[in-house]
Amino acid sequence: MLWSLIKILIFVALVVALTFGASELMESGGALRLAVGDLELNLGPLQAVIAALLLILAVWLFLKIVGFLFAVLRFLNGDETAVSRYFDRSREQKGLRALSEGMMALAAGEPRTAMSRAAKARKYLGQNAMTTLLNAQAAQQAGDSRRAQESYKLLLEDERTRFVGVRGLLKQKLDEGDTETALALAQKAFEINPKHSETQDILLKLQADLHDWSGARSTLSAKMKSGALPKAVYKRRDAVLALQTAKDVFDENASIEAREAAILANKQSPDLIPAAAMAARSYLAQGNKKYATRVLKKAWEAEPHPDLAAAFAEIEPDETPAERLKRFRTLTAIHPDHDETRMLIAELSLAAEDFPGARRALGDIVARHPTQRALTIMAAVERGEGGDEAVVRGWLARALTAPRGPQWCCDNCQTVHATWAPICDNCGGFDTLSWREPTQKSTPSATGTELLPLIVGAPAARPADPMDEDVIDEKAVEPTSK
Repeated sequence: MLWSLIKILIFVALVVALTFGASELMESGGALRLAVGDLELNLGPLQAVIAALLLILAVWLFLKIVGFLFAVLRFLNGDETAVSRYFDRSREQKGLRALSEGMMALAAGEPRTAMSRAAKARKYLGQNAMTTLLNAQAAQQAGDSRRAQESYKLLLEDERTRFVGVRGLLKQKLDEGDTETALALAQKAFEINPKHSETQDILLKLQADLHDWSGARSTLSAKMKSGALPKAVYKRRDAVLALQTAKDVFDENASIEAREAAILANKQSPDLIPAAAMAARSYLAQGNKKYATRVLKKAWEAEPHPDLAAAFAEIEPDETPAERLKRFRTLTAIHPDHDETRMLIAELSLAAEDFPGARRALGDIVARHPTQRALTIMAAVERGEGGDEAVVRGWLARALTAPRGPQWCCDNCQTVHATWAPICDNCGGFDTLSWREPTQKSTPSATGTELLPLIVGAPAARPADPMDEDVIDEKAVEPTSK
C-alpha cells in the first residue's frame, strides 16, 4: 500500500517537473537555427528538445536494424544468434509436444501412433534417450521386435541409459523364450543395478529354472541385503534352494555332499517337510537313526504329513506290522486328533490286520471330512471285517468323486502338484507350494461316477458294536516309555 503511494507521488513529481521545464523553455525566447544548403530550420526551445529526442530514437532504430541484418547474415552462415535460438526454442517446443503425445498414445495402447510421434520428436529433438526409449517401447508394444531391439541397443551406448537398454532387451528375450540369453542379460542388469527388485526376481527365477542353485542363493542373499526380503523369508527360501542342491547331488550319487546339503536345509527351516524327510534319510545313510527320528518328530510337530510318515517307516524297514504300529506311537502321540494322524494309525492297523482298531482310528472322519483316502481305508476295513461286497463297492464309489484332501497347491495360481517343487510349473512362482486342500475340491465327472452309488449300492449301516468308539484308542496313541 505504502509502496503504491510512493510510486504515484514520484510519477506526479516527474510530470510536474517536465511541465515546468517545458514552460521555462517556451518562455526563454531562445531559438535553434539549422541550415543545410538551401534548407533552413528555426526551432524553438521545446521544438529543439523534441527534435533531439526523435534523432536519438532514429539512431537507436538504425543500430537495431543494422544488428538484425548482421544476425541474419550470421544465422545464414551457421553461427548461433538470437534468431537461431528463437528457431531452436520453436523446434524444442514442437519436439516436446510430439514426445508428450507419443507417451500418451503409448499409455492409451496405440503403439503405431506412438511410433509416428516418436519419429516426429526425433526430427525436432534429435536422437536422445527419451525419443529412443519411446520408439523402443512403442515398437515392442506393436510387435515390431526388430525395431525395438535396435532402439534398445542405442540405449546401451550411453552409460546413463545402459541399464534401461539391458532391461528392455531382457524382457524381449523372456518373451521369445530365449532363457540362456535372458540369463546373461539379467546378470548384466544385476551388475549395473544390484538393488533393483524386479531384476533380482527375474535373475532368481532364471537361475532356478536352469538349476543354478548356487547362483540363486547368491542372488537371494543380495536381495535380503538390499532390504527387499525379510530375514525370516530369506532363511526359508535359502533352505528351499539348499534342498534343491541336495536333490541334485543325490541324483549324481554323491552321498556325502547330499547329506550335508539336506541337513543344512533342514536346520535352516525345520518346518520344510521335504527338507526334513531328506535330512532324515541322510542321517539314515550315516546309520544315525536317533537323529533321523528327532528330525521327523520336530517336523511332525509343525505339520503331520504322509512324506514324514514314509521316512519314519524307513528307519526300521524290516519290522513287522505290529512292531511298526507300536514304534509309530512316538510320532502319532504328538497330534493324536489330527486327521493325518488318525488315518496313519488306521493304515498301520490295516497292515497289522487290526480292522476294529482301524475303524476306531478313523472315527468320524468319513462323515465329517470324507476324502478319497479316508473312504478307501473304510472300504478296506469293511472288506477286512468280511462285510458285504456291495458295501465295499459303495465306499469305493464314493471315493471316486470325493475330494483328495490336502495336496501341494500353489498359493498364486491354485495349481495342484503331485510332488513338492521349489517352482510352480504353471505360474513360475518361487516357494509358493503349500500343503493344503485345493480351492476347488471336486468337479463333476464326465463319466458319471456320481451315479455309481446308485448302481453298486450305498454303504450300508453297520450294526452297533459296544467295542467301537468314534475316538482313537488310547493304547494306540500312548507314547512309548523312555
